[in-house]
Amino acid sequence: MQPKVGLIGLGLMGSPMGRNLLKAGFPLTVWNRTRAKSEKLAAEGAAIAASPRDVAAASDVLITIVSDPPALEEILWGKEGALSALKKGSVYIDSSTVTPGLARRIAAACAERGADFLDAPVTGGTWGAEKGELVFMMGGEKEVLDRVEPVLQAVGKRFFLLGPNGAGQTVKLAMNMILALEVEALAEGLELVTRSGVPAERLIEVLQSSMGRAPVLDVKAPVIIKRDFTPSFPLRLMHKDMRLALELAKENGVELPAGAAAFAAYSAVKAAAQGDVDYAAIANYWRKN
Repeated sequence: MQPKVGLIGLGLMGSPMGRNLLKAGFPLTVWNRTRAKSEKLAAEGAAIAASPRDVAAASDVLITIVSDPPALEEILWGKEGALSALKKGSVYIDSSTVTPGLARRIAAACAERGADFLDAPVTGGTWGAEKGELVFMMGGEKEVLDRVEPVLQAVGKRFFLLGPNGAGQTVKLAMNMILALEVEALAEGLELVTRSGVPAERLIEVLQSSMGRAPVLDVKAPVIIKRDFTPSFPLRLMHKDMRLALELAKENGVELPAGAAAFAAYSAVKAAAQGDVDYAAIANYWRKN
């Protein structure tokens, strides 16, 4: 019998994850702050819960993917919080990007209730979520991952167990800091060549044939050149992740000079942005629009 799955958070990543869980045949119960997003999945077979608590009560495997630590804390410990209704023997998987400290706090709360926990942030963008090809960075026990891997295979393709609870979040914050730096460096290089009279495409052509080659070029270079910043990974979320990475660095006494400089640049672009844009809009640094 398929385990009953609960999903809280139906944004850019959560909605396609829910759709893939339904396609794989898992009984799915969902909740989202904006009910309209739940109703779209209900039309495809999901049940809508009245609260996070009700999702947890109905689920053998609970998955959350929300925007930031305060949102997650409210879902777990709020008036209708999910933690109070976790079933003994169930598994809770958090795919939000939050702090390692919060992940460890959640793990302790789950243990008190006889449930297991994996911190499991993802990468792959909306296209990866839609294709069911997300990559998971995970903290927790292998036995727990083995139990829920059939569920995760409906939404992902690679599952990296990186250490105890908190390890998944640590690696995710470091990885997103690197991605932010890569895209800022790309934007700076493109600005330099175009201001010097060379078409942007010529720089990309050379990069693709050099040690500067990176998969991020395939995804973000066309976005920057076309100046279409429809969000795949929103700037507001990358900005949050960079802030969390810098806070983690401070906790550990590590200076991140390039990260700090990039955060200042992304902060300026975020302050000037009109509406929700992709983090590739760092290319607007020189335009302030």
